[in-house]
Parts: sequence; C-alpha cells; structure tokens
Amino acid sequence: MLQDIITPQGKYFASGVQSVLRGHENRSRRVVLLKGSLVQNVRAESRGISARVTKRGRYGFSSVASYSEKDAERVLRAATENALFLDERGAFPRERYPALPSAQVPVNRPILDTAQKKIIDFCREVDSYIEKTYPQLLSRTVVYTEDSQDKIILTSDAASGHVTYPRCYVYVVLSAMGKNGAPVELFKAFGGAGGFDSHFSDASQLNPGIEELYRHLMNKTEGVYAEAGNKTVILGGMMGGMLAHEAVGHTVEADLVLGGSVAGPNLHKQVASPMVTLVDFAHTAFGEPTPLPVFLDDEGTLAKDAPLIENGMLTGYMNSRESAAHFGVEPCGNARAWDFNDEPLIRMRNTCILPGKNTLEEMIASIDDGYYLIDSSNGQADLTGEFMFGVSLGYEIKNGKLGRALLDTTVSGIAFEMLKTVDMLSDRVTWSSSGFCGKKQPMPVGMGGPDMRCRITIGGR
Repeated sequence: MLQDIITPQGKYFASGVQSVLRGHENRSRRVVLLKGSLVQNVRAESRGISARVTKRGRYGFSSVASYSEKDAERVLRAATENALFLDERGAFPRERYPALPSAQVPVNRPILDTAQKKIIDFCREVDSYIEKTYPQLLSRTVVYTEDSQDKIILTSDAASGHVTYPRCYVYVVLSAMGKNGAPVELFKAFGGAGGFDSHFSDASQLNPGIEELYRHLMNKTEGVYAEAGNKTVILGGMMGGMLAHEAVGHTVEADLVLGGSVAGPNLHKQVASPMVTLVDFAHTAFGEPTPLPVFLDDEGTLAKDAPLIENGMLTGYMNSRESAAHFGVEPCGNARAWDFNDEPLIRMRNTCILPGKNTLEEMIASIDDGYYLIDSSNGQADLTGEFMFGVSLGYEIKNGKLGRALLDTTVSGIAFEMLKTVDMLSDRVTWSSSGFCGKKQPMPVGMGGPDMRCRITIGGR
C-alpha cells in the first residue's frame, strides 16, 4: 500500500489554478499452467506521481517515475508552470469549470501481497483436478491474473482520498476435438474484486463451475453452425453486457460525443425499446456492491451513478469535469487514469442494462425458431454504434426448447436500431469484470445485464 506523502503537498498548490496531485502504484502478476507445465510466471509494478493543473481550462501535466515528497513538489511545480504558460499564450478565452464538493474518501479495500508459490500451488491443484476428472480433453490451461491500482488523490477544489482497485481471476480454458475433426474451445473466469484470499481459499470451490464449462464444451463438440440471417435471439447477460459497453457505452462518453459519435444528435431521443434502461453504476447496484466499485475518480469527483438511457430515451453522457461544464451537467466520477503517467480520460465503470420481469425459461419458451447466445470471445464497435461480436457459446431454440450447441459464429448490427427490437428482459443480471477496456489506456471495467430477447443479424458458417 502507498504511504501518504501526497496530502502534505497541498501547501504548494498555487492560487488561481485548479490542481490535482496523484500518487499512483500499479501491480500485476500472471501465472500460466499449460497441461500441467508452468509456462509463465510474471509479476510487475510501477509507481510514480503526477500533477495536473488547470488555468481557465488549459492543462499543465507532469509526472515522474519515483515516489518522494521532493518528487511531488517538483511535478506540481512543473505542471503549474505548464498551465500558466499555456494560459498566457491562449488565443481564445476559456472558462474555469466549477468547483466540486470537498470530502475525504478513506481507503476502500486493502491490497494484500500473496506469496507467488501459494498462487502456483493453487493453480496446480486446479489443473490436477481437471486432468484427473476429464482425461479425454485435448488440452487444458489454467491462468491466474491479478492487477491492482493504488491511488492517493489530492485536489485543490474537489474531493480527495486514498482509493484502491485490486482484482484477481483464475481462467480455466478447455479444448476438445469436435465431431468434424476440428478442435473446439471454451473458457470460464472465476474471481472478482479483491485479493487472492477473497476468492481462492479452496480450489474445490471452482469444481462446479468447471463441470458446467466441461458440459458446454462436450455439447459444442457436437455443435452445428447457425443459420445466417436476421433472427430472434436471446442474448445472455454477458453478451448484453458487452453490447452495453462496446456498442452503446463508448458512444455516450462525452469526449467521443464531442468527437462526432452517433449519440450526439440522439440526446433526448428514442434509441431503444421502452423496456431498456442503461446505467453506468459507480459502486452499488441493485443493493449490492458493483463488480468493480469506484468511489472517487482521478479528478476528485465523488462517484455516483450515471444514467444513460431511461425507458428507451437517451438521457445523458458520461463526463469529465470539463465536459460536464460544457454540457451544463454534474460530473459523476468517470475520469480515470490507468498509470501514474497517464492523464484521466472519460471511462466506464460498471455499465449495465436493468433487468425486467421475465424468467429465462419463459423467454426460451416464447421462441419457435431462434438462438440463445450466452458468451462472447471478442467484440468491437465504432462511434456509429455499429458492432460485431464473436459468439463462443450458444444454443439453438426450437419450438420453445433449447436444442443443439452452436459452433463459433458472430452477431452484428447497429446498437440503437437493435435495441429498439428488445421485447423481453429477464429478471436476473449477469456481470463480467475480468476484462480491460482499451480506450487509449487499459482500464478494468465491469459490464452486465439481463437476458434480452431481440432481433439481431447472426453469421453462419
């Protein structure tokens, strides 16, 4: 955990400017077992200090890859000089954005350092169970990943605090030979926010999830190709979460709105079925902690939920302090930086479509000929909302019942058009939090949603 050498540096904040000083440490590790052999064992860390100073909307930024009181004073002075220099030479006047409520946010979760051997032994135990229980597999891989961010944030005109973001996962990747002679593969991630001992005290706790993964894999070995075309489908919560993040979420980040995204001209217009409400949650959703809670962003904004779509209407964007001032709204804490030498960008936190009232069983029973698409291997979208996602796990629906598993395929469409076809939402929400968002900087994010019945274009063979 970082020692707080940042808070005493407030005495060096210059008058007439808006200052943010950030101490920042990142840690990561990765262990990979391939068929029982240790093929990767890596850990890394970076630590430093950055300062961003704003004079009437013009930014000065400085950072250093070391961590001492002298370094903090030095980067703060350099950032202040940069801001004053730019302000003096600015051709057009710019407005100072409003101050925010002052508060002190305490450490939300400790970052604990687990011995590397303990992690490797755990992975070996998981691998041994898979080898013994499922000997007919073509290949098996067990991966442990861990990353954490530790930040101390001091501001001149907003909130300050010490916030941490540890998370860890075990990925189990299984492959088997399909009936057509080609291998098929599936994976499952276990874990979430917190350290190793929060999730992995007992390797046997993973066994039911591994059994479910194996069952889906065996079904996939007998899988068939989807019939291409525009079909009625149920998108599982993981697929809906990816859609909410990639195809909708990025279009409503205010910096991308200002850059020309499809959300700009659609504010306060119908962009989805009246059943669809989409929120970027900060730290609490449905009475429970979000997968990756955020309490304070890197500009000193206290985090709160950002409503994006309400009953099908596009109601707002995710903002930084600057973009919030531009649009005349309150920021909700979406400005985050990945490393100490990065400036904060507008980022999602835990983006989710709200659940409905139907059960999954009712939704399946309502479809005579369609598909249940459960999980995705990858996805991409652009600022028009046009998307294409890979489907790694799915099933036919025939006469209201699940049929054969699907081989890998794709779905595509335009998000704001596809969301208008949503006519059923399940009463459960599935979250995913193991990935990174890649908008200029990597960033841990949570995404989720209910099962969602809609029309979508599915690829075939």
